[in-house]
Amino acid sequence: MMTMNKAIALALGALLMGSGQMNAQTMIQKSNIQLTSDLMTPEALWAMGRIGPAQASPDGKQVVYQVSYYSVKQNASHTMLFIQPTKAEKNMAKPRPLTTDAKSETDAAWIEGGQRIAFLREGQLWKMNPDGTGRVKLTNSGIDIEGFKFSPDGSKVILIKSLPYNDIIKKNPDDLPKASGRLITDMNYRHWDHYVESIPHPFVAEVNGNTIDEGVDVLAGEPYESPMAPFGGIEQFDWSRDSKQIAYTCRKKTGVDYAISTDADIYLYNIETRQTRNLCKPEGYVEPKIDPTKSMRNQAVNHQQGDLNVGYDQNPQFSPDGQYVAWQSMARNGYESDRNRLCVYRLSDGTKTYVTERFDSNVDGFCWSNDSKTLFFLGVWNAVGMVYQTNLKGEVMQLTDGWYDYGSLQALANGKQLLVSRHSYLAPDDLYLLTVNKKEKRSAVAQITGENKHILDQLAKPSVQQRWVKTTDGRQELEWIILPPHFDANKKYPTLLFCEGGPQTPVSQFWSYRWNMYIMAANGYVVVAPNRRGLPGFGSEWNEAVSQDWTGQPMKDLLSAIDDAANELPYVDKDRLGCVGASFGGFSAYYLAGHHDGRFKCFIAHDGAFNLESMYTDTEEAWFSNWEYDDAYWNKDQTEAARRTYANSPHLAVDKWDTPILCIHGEKDYRINANQGFGAFNAARMRGIPAELLLFPDENHWVLKPQNGVLWQRTYFNWLDRWLKAN
Repeated sequence: MMTMNKAIALALGALLMGSGQMNAQTMIQKSNIQLTSDLMTPEALWAMGRIGPAQASPDGKQVVYQVSYYSVKQNASHTMLFIQPTKAEKNMAKPRPLTTDAKSETDAAWIEGGQRIAFLREGQLWKMNPDGTGRVKLTNSGIDIEGFKFSPDGSKVILIKSLPYNDIIKKNPDDLPKASGRLITDMNYRHWDHYVESIPHPFVAEVNGNTIDEGVDVLAGEPYESPMAPFGGIEQFDWSRDSKQIAYTCRKKTGVDYAISTDADIYLYNIETRQTRNLCKPEGYVEPKIDPTKSMRNQAVNHQQGDLNVGYDQNPQFSPDGQYVAWQSMARNGYESDRNRLCVYRLSDGTKTYVTERFDSNVDGFCWSNDSKTLFFLGVWNAVGMVYQTNLKGEVMQLTDGWYDYGSLQALANGKQLLVSRHSYLAPDDLYLLTVNKKEKRSAVAQITGENKHILDQLAKPSVQQRWVKTTDGRQELEWIILPPHFDANKKYPTLLFCEGGPQTPVSQFWSYRWNMYIMAANGYVVVAPNRRGLPGFGSEWNEAVSQDWTGQPMKDLLSAIDDAANELPYVDKDRLGCVGASFGGFSAYYLAGHHDGRFKCFIAHDGAFNLESMYTDTEEAWFSNWEYDDAYWNKDQTEAARRTYANSPHLAVDKWDTPILCIHGEKDYRINANQGFGAFNAARMRGIPAELLLFPDENHWVLKPQNGVLWQRTYFNWLDRWLKAN
C-alpha cells in the first residue's frame, strides 16, 4: 500500500500544486486570516500557502519558487510564482510575486544564463524577466505541456506531453460518441485515480529565439510511459553536459507484465542518431519467466548472476563534468519498498558503484556537487529526514541535525551551499540556505522564506517529545509523543494511537494537510506515533520485518506503544484511547478492531484494506499484493506466509468487533478500492456496532479538494469527540 516514492511522501499535498490543477475563477492569494483562537482549525490549515518546487539562480543570489493557495469558499486553488534573495532572512516574509492574475503558473526554471525564467501557464511554456516583465509565450502546442527541461546550451528543451493510448482500453466506435463504456483487454487499465487512456512521452524540441517547435518523440512508436505514472515528472530526465544526450526513466512493459513489475531502467538517448541504450541491462538481456500469481521474492528474476538492476531505477542526473550518471536504485523486482540506493554509473566503461551502502536506509533525493566528486542526499534515520553527503568511495557524513524533515535539495554553483526545503510537525515547508561544514552535523541552516509565519504566529504550539519503548520481543521502538498546546501535566487527556501507512513509510517529522499532528494536538488529543516494525530509518532488518508478517510483530509494536503510553505517562487517560490511520494504517485499524482486548473506545480507518482476498485482485498495484502475500488466493500450493496472511484478514475477525468505527474512502482510489470501505462499514452496521462511512466520490487515496478537506477534518474530530470526550 505504499502510495508514492519517498521523495514525494515527504511532501504530502505537493501534488496539489502541479500544472494540471484547476485555475481559480478569481485570483486566490495569500490569506490574511485573523484567528479568533490560538488553536489550529481546519480553516487555518487550509489558509496556509504550500511551497512547491524552487530553483536557485545560476549565481546563487536569488531563488524562484511556487506557492499554492486555496479557497475553501471557491473550492479552488491558485499557484503563483515568487522570487526571493537567498540572503533574505530579515525580509523573508516579503518575496516579490511574479504571478499577477488568476491563471496558475508553475515549474519555474532559470534559463539563458539566469537572464530569464521559464515557466508553465495554461499548458504552454513561457519565459519572462526575473522581475516578471517581458513575458513571451514560447510554445503553441496542441497538447498540454506537463513539464520541461532546457539543455545546458539552451538550444533544445525536453517537453513532456501525453499522447492518446488505446492498446488496453479500446477506442469506442466513432458513431457512439456518448458511450461511456470501456472495453478493456489487459491489466494496467487503471492507475492510482485514472483510466489509462493516455501515456506521457518526452519530446526533444528545438529552441529558435522566442519559439519552440513541437519536438521529436523520444519514445516514438513505443507504448510505454515516461515519466512513470502516477507521480513521475521532469526529475526523471536529465541532459548530458554537452547537450547531445538525454538520460530518462522508463518501465518498458505493458499489461500484466507492467502490473506485476517494478523493473524501471535508465536509458540513454542520442539526440543526433535517435538511438537508445539501456544503462541498467546488457544488450540482448532476456528476462526470466515470471509467475504472476506468486511473489517474485524467490523467483529467478531476483536471483540472476550479475548486477542487472531489476528493481526501480529512476531520476538520473549527469555529473557536472559529464563523466557519470547517478540515479536512485532498488535491487529487487516486485518490491516497491526495497532500499533506495544511490548508484553512480561511469559512462566510459559502464562501471556501477553504490555509494550509500554505509547508510542503511533510503536515499529520498539527491544532487551532485559542482566538483563531481561529492553527492548530497536526503535520508531518514531514527525518525528524522536529514541531509547527508557521500563521496565516490561511499564515505557518508551527516550534514544537518534536529527534529525536522528536509524535503528537497539543490547544490549552488559556489560548491559550498545548498538550497533546501524543511518541515516538521510544527511548521510546513519553507526554504533554507544550507552552508556545508566539514564537521559532522554542523552545517549552518538559514531560513529564507516565511510563507506562513503570519498564521503560525497566531497559534499556540504543541510540544513534541521522543520516546523509546520496549517491544514484546525485547527490541527498542522509537515513537513521537505530541502534546496539546497549553499542556497541563496534571490533567489526563484523550489519546490517539497513530498507525502509519506504507506499510514502509517513516513516521518522521512530516507535515500533512490531512493527518496533521498540530491540529490533532490542538483539538486536545495526545498523539502517540510509533515507528513500528517495517518502517525505514532503523536499518534494513527492521524495515523488512513487515513483509509476510502484517498482523504479527508490527501489530504487537503498535500495541506496545499505546500500552507504554497508557501505563507510563500519567497524563494519558487509558479509558479514552482511540486508534486512527490511513492506507496500511487503515488496515491496522481494521485489524486491531478485532484484536484490541478493549483498549480502544473508537477507531478511524481511511482507505484501508479490509478483505485481503478481495484486495489481491482489486488493486491496480499488483506487484504490491504479489510481494506481500506470496501467493494468489486461489493457489493450492500457498506458502505458510501466504496462508497466514489470508487467515488474518481483518474481515475474518468482524465477529469480535465491539467498538465504534468511522470508515473513510475515496471512490477514485484504485490502489485500495472503495469496496474495502463499503465492506467494513456494512459489516459493522450488520453487527449492530455504531459506525459511519465518509465517502468521497471524487477523491483518490488522498483528499485534495479544499471543501472535502475541511469536511474530512470536521468529521474526524466530531467522531473522536463523540467517543473520547463525551461524559
